[in-house]
Amino acid sequence: MLSYGLGDAGTGLANAQFGFYLFPFFTCAAGLPPWIASSILMIIKLWDAINDPLIGWMSDHTQSRWGPRLPWMIGASLPLGIFLAAMWWIPNNYSIREKTFYYICTSILYMTAYTSVNLPYGALSTEISEDENIRTRLNAARFTGSILASLTGLTVGAIFLTKGDTGYLTMGRISGTIVTLITLLSTWGLAPYAKIARKPINKIQPIKNQFKRILKNKIFIKVIYLYLLLWCGLQLMQTVSLIYLQQVMNVPRGISFWIIIPFQISALLGLQVWSFYSNKYGRIKALKIGGLIWIGGCLIAMILPPLSNNFEITNFNIDSIKMLALFLTILFVGFGASTAYLIPWSLLPDAIDHDPEKAAGIYTAWMVLCQKLGIALSVGLFGYLLTLTGFKQAACQGIIDITQPDSALITVRICMGLIPSILVYWGLLIMRKWDQELITN
Repeated sequence: MLSYGLGDAGTGLANAQFGFYLFPFFTCAAGLPPWIASSILMIIKLWDAINDPLIGWMSDHTQSRWGPRLPWMIGASLPLGIFLAAMWWIPNNYSIREKTFYYICTSILYMTAYTSVNLPYGALSTEISEDENIRTRLNAARFTGSILASLTGLTVGAIFLTKGDTGYLTMGRISGTIVTLITLLSTWGLAPYAKIARKPINKIQPIKNQFKRILKNKIFIKVIYLYLLLWCGLQLMQTVSLIYLQQVMNVPRGISFWIIIPFQISALLGLQVWSFYSNKYGRIKALKIGGLIWIGGCLIAMILPPLSNNFEITNFNIDSIKMLALFLTILFVGFGASTAYLIPWSLLPDAIDHDPEKAAGIYTAWMVLCQKLGIALSVGLFGYLLTLTGFKQAACQGIIDITQPDSALITVRICMGLIPSILVYWGLLIMRKWDQELITN
């Protein structure tokens, strides 16, 4: 369990930093317009989605003494760390066009290495054991490691980013080193189990046939819908979070980088609670309760009043009460949102088992592909909405006499609260009859 938990720690650390910091980094530190920043994020996710089926298929057909998965994780661990660090470099003497080209190329290389680690790793949860409880425990260990690493990544970010935009590269170098080392450590611990894990059937199958296969698996389609909806909501919240804290809620920059850490701590606690609850009462019941808590937190976040411009944490006044309410809301949202980490992945093995060939690599790849396509569209739409509503990037670059228009602030609130709530509720509706359909299909 420990070794498997470490496998998602490196990519989880990188995901947390990308999710919370990358859009503000592009717009505030690198000086890119919001629509270009969101376009780069969209390209990152689109490429990540495109290479998933290819690497999943290649992973299924890889043969080695350590099984089909570990060679990919080992080979991609160093490039993953290098390109993660390179993403946080600011080419100050470059034009907007040259910066855009640099970040697109670097992100493509990074996401190729990321998929080469994360996708084969994800397939192992299905292949190591066929017991439902063990699979749930494996996924709980996976996302426990991921969230703990996320906390590490966000703590490193908070330490260096509060000192200014020059801290991004230092954060990237430290994080890249951690990602590489922790991925190699995981493969070392998983090697004995990967050798004897269930192997996929080595049958060549074109993409067209893969698509037909997954469309026939109705259980898998439901899991995809759920994963897509929950992670679109979660990714949108992460992307908008720092802008929400700094531009909407008027949280000082030095505090804003620290205040997102309680979200991860609450998600970590929630992961343990929902893992225990789902094993005792069922995964869908855990999803329902966690989803409703998540929705409630989002709606509260959308209507919270902002702090005053001269807020100081040392004074106890109405702003202190507002800050406490914001802090509790963040904990509330994180606790409910932890279901997005655990439940879809614990349901995936059920869908794979409905396929006689049990090609875990293909199903894992297509599940992640659909999720990433949805995230690409939602994140891209967010950037274009900010541009259309008049968001001013100069305001987040320290020019204090510039304020955001109300239209931009309202858009940020909607992206932080209303849209994620709708997506989560939609996911709950889709999974209402899961247990019945699992039996009849």
